Amino acid sequence: MLITLEGLDGSGKTTVWEALQDVHPEAVFTREPTDSWYGDAVYRSMGDEEADPLAELFLYTADHADHLSGTVRPALAEGNLVVSDRYSDSRFAYQGATLAESDLDVDSPMEYVREIHTAFSRPPDATIYLDLDAAAAAERAGRTDKFERDGYLAAVRENYERLIDDEPERFVRVDATRPLEDVIARVEDVVAGLLADAE
Repeated sequence: MLITLEGLDGSGKTTVWEALQDVHPEAVFTREPTDSWYGDAVYRSMGDEEADPLAELFLYTADHADHLSGTVRPALAEGNLVVSDRYSDSRFAYQGATLAESDLDVDSPMEYVREIHTAFSRPPDATIYLDLDAAAAAERAGRTDKFERDGYLAAVRENYERLIDDEPERFVRVDATRPLEDVIARVEDVVAGLLADAE
């Protein structure tokens, strides 16, 4: 089973991901961007205010493809639980928003990004979405890079909501405004329920 953690920057995804490792030590824990050289290129692009949005999208896509072939698919083939801190939905929501505010002539930016992934990506079996409004997310994240601006995060959040509307059966919404220990406990319960249902 592939379970992904999604949400705006500052929603607590990474902390939850780390907490789950104590509960499920047998699982494969991974993340995007990865720590490969593809992921390194993504991080360099993230730090560049002038990065071309289309080039950046394809850096993310290359990192995702390598992540699938090198980590996700092999782990699933061995029957492992895989938990990823960010995955394809991040690309749809974030790069969809980036393309929408760019000068590129793309009619439906998020759909464009989704279509690129259709041919090769492996959809998650379940996605836990840590829900936090854009202003709180930007405040928590510290507005340290171009992806952490309030207005931009509001557009990203709208994209996440569209993704949830499209596949409500895949997403589990968790209120990320709650105290962190409550969020962690809720996610642990959700994962336990997903695994029980899969047996």
